[in-house]
Amino acid sequence: MASEATTLRNIVAAFTDFLTVAIHTILYERAIYPQTSFLSARKYNFAVRQNRHPKVCGWINDAVSAVEMELLKGTVERVAIVIFTKDNKPAERFMLDVSRFPTATLADLDTPLERKSANGDNISILPKVDMEEQFRATLSRLANCGSTLRPLPEGSTFTVAIELKGVGQAPIAHPQPWMPVEPTKQDDIDGRVQKRAVPVRAVAAGEMMLECWIEEAAVSD
Repeated sequence: MASEATTLRNIVAAFTDFLTVAIHTILYERAIYPQTSFLSARKYNFAVRQNRHPKVCGWINDAVSAVEMELLKGTVERVAIVIFTKDNKPAERFMLDVSRFPTATLADLDTPLERKSANGDNISILPKVDMEEQFRATLSRLANCGSTLRPLPEGSTFTVAIELKGVGQAPIAHPQPWMPVEPTKQDDIDGRVQKRAVPVRAVAAGEMMLECWIEEAAVSD
């Protein structure tokens, strides 16, 4: 069973909906906030956790909205949920590679995106059932990430970051939702220190194609 033909805006909305749930899941599993501050919920027919503090929810929603704006421009290569120690050193990055998302001009964000089958029929490029099944499987892997990662030090924090494509322009505006990061700091967990990559899952549901993995910094002596 497949959904009707969709638009780039729908694809981005489906991803950012998943991103919101993924962030809450990561915060719960990595104990960034007390587990008693999370409520039980369901998404994609899967049991998930959601932080119930209004300021935490508001920050996450604002961050995801800022990601959505850049995705609609087609400038984003990767989205990262970065965990820092209290000394502001990167400990983990939960990476979402969205470089294979389709792109469109701002005028065509709501234009139906379709493919033609061999016999000339229009076919959906975003099969909703398949997409939700794969999101559910990805959340299941994230919900068990604590079994493969080291415990985080007390006082760890997090942020959401984006890596731009080579042709992307830095999102500079007022008010400023993004803080530019110097490559030397952004890449601290990218080869300037040893790291361990933990694969999570690749999602391929029509044009909804992304890959998820975790980067864990090595323990320093």
